[in-house]
Amino acid sequence: MPPLDKTSLSERDICTKFITPALQEAGWDLLSQIREQVYFTKGRIIVRGKLVTRGKAKFADYILYYKLNIPIALIEAKDNSYPVGGGMQQGLEYAATLDIPFVFSSNGDAFVFHDRTGQCEKREVELSLKAFPTPDALWQKYRAWKGLAPAQEEIVLQNYHDDASGKEPRYYQRIAINKTIEAIAKGQNRLLLVMATGTGKTYTAFQIIWRLWKAKRKKRILYLADRNVLIDQTMVNDFRPFGKTMAKLSTSSKTIEREDGTEIDLPTAMDKKHRRIDTSYEMYLGLYQAITGPEERQKLFRELSPDFFDLIVIDECHRGSAAEDSAWREILDYFSSATQIGLTATPKETEYVSNIHYFGKPVYTYSLKEGIGDGFLAPYKVVKVHLDVDVEGYRPAPGETDKYGQEIEDRIYNQKDYDRNLVIDRRTQRVARKVSEFLKESGDRFQKTIVFCVDVEHAARMRQALINENQDLVQRNERYVMRITGDDDAGTAQLGNFIDPEATYPVIVTTSRLLSTGVDAQTCRLIVLDREVGSMTEFKQIVGRGTRVHEDTKKYYFTLIDFRKATNHFADPDFDGEPVQIYEPGENDPVAPPDDVPPIVDGEGPIPPKPSEDERILVDPTPPDITIPPDDSQPRKYYIHGHEASVIAERVEYLDEYGKLVTETLRDYSKQTLRKQYASLDAFLKRWNSAERKQAIIEELESEGILLEPLADEVGQDLDPFDLICHVAFDQPPLTRRERVEQVRKRDVFTKYGKQARAVLEALLQKYQDEGVTNLDDPQILRVPPLDAMGTPLELLKTFGGRPGFERAVHELQSVLYQGAA
Repeated sequence: MPPLDKTSLSERDICTKFITPALQEAGWDLLSQIREQVYFTKGRIIVRGKLVTRGKAKFADYILYYKLNIPIALIEAKDNSYPVGGGMQQGLEYAATLDIPFVFSSNGDAFVFHDRTGQCEKREVELSLKAFPTPDALWQKYRAWKGLAPAQEEIVLQNYHDDASGKEPRYYQRIAINKTIEAIAKGQNRLLLVMATGTGKTYTAFQIIWRLWKAKRKKRILYLADRNVLIDQTMVNDFRPFGKTMAKLSTSSKTIEREDGTEIDLPTAMDKKHRRIDTSYEMYLGLYQAITGPEERQKLFRELSPDFFDLIVIDECHRGSAAEDSAWREILDYFSSATQIGLTATPKETEYVSNIHYFGKPVYTYSLKEGIGDGFLAPYKVVKVHLDVDVEGYRPAPGETDKYGQEIEDRIYNQKDYDRNLVIDRRTQRVARKVSEFLKESGDRFQKTIVFCVDVEHAARMRQALINENQDLVQRNERYVMRITGDDDAGTAQLGNFIDPEATYPVIVTTSRLLSTGVDAQTCRLIVLDREVGSMTEFKQIVGRGTRVHEDTKKYYFTLIDFRKATNHFADPDFDGEPVQIYEPGENDPVAPPDDVPPIVDGEGPIPPKPSEDERILVDPTPPDITIPPDDSQPRKYYIHGHEASVIAERVEYLDEYGKLVTETLRDYSKQTLRKQYASLDAFLKRWNSAERKQAIIEELESEGILLEPLADEVGQDLDPFDLICHVAFDQPPLTRRERVEQVRKRDVFTKYGKQARAVLEALLQKYQDEGVTNLDDPQILRVPPLDAMGTPLELLKTFGGRPGFERAVHELQSVLYQGAA
């Protein structure tokens, strides 16, 4: 039997016949250690005009695991037309993303091995197919690279939780989990994980806790958050496997619905009458407000010994745990012997407060840019709206009074003053009208929308203006527009409905700060900024309200309408950069603001000594001393009625592939992408003419994020895909489909076929003209009108001498169709 000609084999054949057998011969288990075609991203979501599509998802040809979710090697395979190391550069790129130390490339002849750890004498060597390393050989190199002692290795090898549903950590969650476990195994007791909103911090925390708990290295755990909804949802969803070992630090139990619709009773670990903590549980979840307070008798955590907890996880730790005078910090200091892990999307770094100083540099960071690039998070488009009164400012006439008779201080008022010092009613109305117009033009007035206002009073006026702009839907349901702020019980009672994907109402909510953080608004599609956002931390949290992808409701992106230039933060290098410590206190320096530093004002300056009035809802069960300041402590406001406000400019910006905002139409985007795909018109013509199936080219373009139908809509011409591409990418004058069909008919290319075959080709030509069909060579087309009335597909194929003859005839037809094109 002649030897197998490898050059005739596909890449998959090379994998099946040469690479996989070599791995098995080296001792790698096919079921538990070898995984092929492992997709690790979902493909970036691309939004341009009406276009919403996904780019290519990335996958590795092979990932080898020493144990479940501990990948140690990656193999990039190529067919035999490539050299042995032809896949190495791509493999190294993927390995860097996946944090995998050992990379191999193969074409079926041998392997090229690259050691990213630098332990080998040569960084890159060639190995025969029979010399692939064993699992133990690579694991010993991995152990040496990580510096793991045998006792530490035991923790690192502890299994993940597997609920048999097929759910497993995403690649970045796995990296975060493994890096945290390894750091704790080596004795690190203060750790910080930075993960963008919507990337699954809670699930990541669960897997970390589970592995440490099952390894019996951490027996009592405290999970701290600052909102009841975060604790409840965590208990019934991600932390559900802890079962009866878990309880809530609260004085009252409650029943809550799970994601699957079933109900569960949340047990409480606190005695309601005596306010004592039941010490029989192992997993405790609670609000820091519930176990501490300004008075010594309220500090319930002191009932426990300082070494009671082995592990404390602090969710949203940017909200104050780094400050020495914060309630969280008091708890952390008391249980200082415990390992403490801070979770945040936005590490707090100001002149006075540093999370990095307390927790240390992040063990791992997964940014918003990475999440959007991988397709796990929803991208955004930004609509920047400029109002004339914002651009020109407002100056009162001498002696002018507002509508309440107050004489207005004579100065020029600008955007920073509006709704804080000066209220222009018609400006509020114009903002409400623009938001309402956007919803109407989108075709979906039930998009969940958050409008961020300067303060609660501005939120109340904005609610009224939005109601007046949407009277028809408010008439249908009065909860269509609602204000959700900390001083409004009716509004805050609707917070759960707003974030519930199954609940229609409320649709539009106005707020000042209550919804800026910690609220999982999965279906929020529109965020409106009608206030300045001076704090980068708060801005990132606000953006995070929209970044969740919600497949069930087809939410793949969200829109930011910006009236206050707040989105200028996107241009700041700090917006999505690595967190950097900017304040490192000395031995006797404060970590919190000194007493003479003024509190934060609307997002600017150091953090406030007390929560705002919007945060009163967060407290359970013992409210801290939070009061609304008397009127005379508020800045004076003047109310102007009758001054017109109009939109003078509007610009729509989109995220490009590098994470930058660009002003770009779908046509611009398509032109750039096509020119990356085809360097010249000649390159495109060569590809088009060599493709037997024109549909294959269209499918290739779709995988790159180019959908021709919405592109044709924007161009405004009903063009053949070929002409559309030539016209958009290479500025060629297009022919219509009718003109191309006439070109074929004039050349009379059907004469060599029989009568029925000519009729079939004529029908195909007409179908192309009418509908722009490109897959003319697919025999399935013979089943659709009008061809289905001409005979069965088998009968029609026989008129061409069978399927090969039919395909040849169609390819000849297409050659004439595009002959002399461009």
